[in-house]
Amino acid sequence: MTAEKKGGLDVVYPGMQLRDVQSANGLGVSSLKCWSSAPVRWAHAPRVIHGDLGKLSRPVQEFVEHGVRLCQPENIHICDGTEKENGKILNLLESEGVIKALTKYENCWLAKTDPKDVARVESRTVIVTENQRDTIPIPVSGAKGQLGNWMNPKAFQEAMDDRFPGCMKGRTMYVIPYSMGPIGSPLSKIGIQLTDSAYVVASMRIMTRMGAAVLRNLGDGEFVKCLHSVGRPLPLEGKRRP
Repeated sequence: MTAEKKGGLDVVYPGMQLRDVQSANGLGVSSLKCWSSAPVRWAHAPRVIHGDLGKLSRPVQEFVEHGVRLCQPENIHICDGTEKENGKILNLLESEGVIKALTKYENCWLAKTDPKDVARVESRTVIVTENQRDTIPIPVSGAKGQLGNWMNPKAFQEAMDDRFPGCMKGRTMYVIPYSMGPIGSPLSKIGIQLTDSAYVVASMRIMTRMGAAVLRNLGDGEFVKCLHSVGRPLPLEGKRRP
C-alpha cells in the first residue's frame, strides 16, 4: 500500500504504534480512550481459533479486548511462535497467492509487494505529544523541520477515528507477542502487536523473538502496544499482495 496516496500513518504515541493503515469507515469511536485500563463490553464475540485468551495477563487481555472492540475482527489468533504455527501461516499465504515457494533453497519464499509500496515514509511518520517542543525542535517561521513530524493528541484522535473502526471485519486478528532483543535481556523491549495480516505474523517471526516465551517473560509487566491493519475492506479485489 502506498502511504502517500492511501493515508497511511506511522505514529508513535505513549504505549502505541500505528502503521500503514487506510481509512476504514469513519465510525465515530473514541479510539484513544479505548486504550485506557477501564473495563469494556465487547460489541460482538469473535472466535478464538488459536491460543487461550484467558491465559494472557490482565493488561494484555485488556489491550486485546479494546482492539477487538475497535477493529471488530471475526477471529482471534494468539501467536505462539512455534514451527507448526509458522508452517500453517506460510501455507495460508501460499494458498492465497501472497507468497511462492522457491525450491532451490530450503524454506525460501518469494513475496511480490506492490511496486508503489514502501516500508515507511518520513512524511507519514509522526510522534504524538501534548507539546511539540517535547518531540522535535520547532523550526523558524517559513522553514520545514527535518528531524521528525509532530501531531497533537486531538489530530491523532481524528486520524484514528477515520481509519480503524471496523477495519478487521471478516478477518482474523493476530496477537503477536514479540521481544526486540534477547528475551529477558534488560536492554530488550517487549511489545504486543495486533494485526490482520498473516504476512506480518511471518515477518515478525523473522525480525523478532516472537511467541509464548515472550508472554511468559512479560508476566504482568509493561509492553509497547502496536496496532496494524491492511486497511482494505472485504471483499478484496485485484491481485493479492503482502
